[in-house]
Amino acid sequence: MMNDKWERMDREIEQLKSDNLFRSMTVFDSPQTSQVKVEGQKQHLFSSNSYLDLCCEPKIKEYIRQILEEYGSGSGGSRLTTGTTRIHVELEETIARFKKREAALVFNTGYMANVGILSALAGKGDLIYSDELNHASIIDGCRLSKADLVIYRHNDMGDLEEKIKAHPGRNGVIVSDGVFSMDGDIVDLPGLVDLADRYGLLSMIDEAHATGVIGATGRGTEEYYEMEGSVDVLMGTLSKAVGGEGGFVCGSRTLIDYLINKARSFIFSTSLSPATIAADIQGIRVITEQPQRVQKLQENICYCCAALNSRGIKAESETAIIPIIIGDEGRAMKVMKLLKERGYYISAIRYPTVARGSARLRLALMSSHTREDLDGLADALKECMTLAENE
Repeated sequence: MMNDKWERMDREIEQLKSDNLFRSMTVFDSPQTSQVKVEGQKQHLFSSNSYLDLCCEPKIKEYIRQILEEYGSGSGGSRLTTGTTRIHVELEETIARFKKREAALVFNTGYMANVGILSALAGKGDLIYSDELNHASIIDGCRLSKADLVIYRHNDMGDLEEKIKAHPGRNGVIVSDGVFSMDGDIVDLPGLVDLADRYGLLSMIDEAHATGVIGATGRGTEEYYEMEGSVDVLMGTLSKAVGGEGGFVCGSRTLIDYLINKARSFIFSTSLSPATIAADIQGIRVITEQPQRVQKLQENICYCCAALNSRGIKAESETAIIPIIIGDEGRAMKVMKLLKERGYYISAIRYPTVARGSARLRLALMSSHTREDLDGLADALKECMTLAENE
């Protein structure tokens, strides 16, 4: 008799449930903003990457309607066939100006950008030096490239240099998150760029959680360090603080021309719809025209960390991501459940996204959160962590 073809999957699902690692999707019944409706219940949202609360911005919605009327709902092809409209070009020019680069290229997602960039820039015989806490999309891009992969200790430039010295004369790339997505800390950009330039390697930074968040006007990691123009390959997303969808890379004209011809995830993907591109353009315009949104977000970060620390909850961050380490996966899920019952939606992050035993609540702040919201969160978090600890 033939084996049940689904038996292995059923066993693995049951094991995930037993280990408190099973994942399921939550259905939202309202737009992505600081207060939402989730499965019929009102919640204060502290898990969204929409850091500047632009997903429902009236200016953006109005521009989307205008472009939808003008261009319709779909692009009809890849960028190299029929999928490039005037506004696709306008978005790339807007990104390049915003990031102070010669040119930019838009991908369908940040994941596709990292996969396409890394597999194009490095191949068999080359080396990629990757921070041990880099995002999964970077990890997968490294694997697809077929280059030799060297992992260095998190943000440790001494360890990185030792590993570069162990592979003299090899072509390669140093790649790192700008803001790390689970810990919220910031790359040592001066150290990384110095090593890349001294050893003839390309420097690549993923700005997904930095754009719109750090730097005086939200332009990201380079602005934060006052090092504009120093990174060779500056990648980012349009789906977080910008409030839209898509990924991008910017740099020299040579880099962009090369990727247009070599990045498979760009070449073989149908382009983003005109309406999505419109949201991205207007999102960057709003960030540029309203720097007070970025300033308010940065004020909220300082206030929230102080509020948590005053209640005995360790919190330290300069970015919109504030990790609250719980440790045990089951306890993290319990705290998340208790918070939801009190009207606070915060995601519990578990293995394999983070290491085993380092489960956490990943607080993600928005510029639109009020001080009342932040104090309420701190009180609820203290109560729920105490309850979960005592059970």
